[in-house]
Amino acid sequence: MLSLDAHGRILDWMSWQDATCLYVRGAVVWTLGEPCMTVHGGTNRATGRQSVIELHPIVAARGHARPHMPEPTPALTNAALFSRDGYLCLYCGNEFHRHQLTRDHVVPTSRGGRDIWENVVTACFQCNSRKGGRTPQQAGMPLLAVPYRPSWVEHLILSNRHILADQMAFLKSHLPKRARPQA
Repeated sequence: MLSLDAHGRILDWMSWQDATCLYVRGAVVWTLGEPCMTVHGGTNRATGRQSVIELHPIVAARGHARPHMPEPTPALTNAALFSRDGYLCLYCGNEFHRHQLTRDHVVPTSRGGRDIWENVVTACFQCNSRKGGRTPQQAGMPLLAVPYRPSWVEHLILSNRHILADQMAFLKSHLPKRARPQA
């Protein structure tokens, strides 16, 4: 389930178990999308009826409203980096499996480069070894794309391979509008 605060600010993914707890506690303020899961609970002794909760793909809960907080920065992990770069080596352009990839610092840490989104790219072992402790220019290995810090929404899309259509449409509507280069 996609978790939002009461103002519609995107928070994170949550499990169906956590969503069920919000419904049971009466903490759900509003939902979007058609119900995507039905949870069957216990049987009420007095009525003999089983409890049933229909979960929606997008759930806004009370108690998390922080409308002026800045967007969180996604954690820089190899899994997130490789996903951002589409499992491509940004030097040779070939696609690889996760275990065949490395994190390369565009400006090497030995030369003062930092371990931040804007200075790291996905590289295969061969290209990373060939580049060594040099910059791409020094190694004669131009980058195929400019490294960037993904927005929180981009991070959520990249981190979940099982996004429902309602969730994807909602997330896409919140993607940052990147400036396009002037022709």
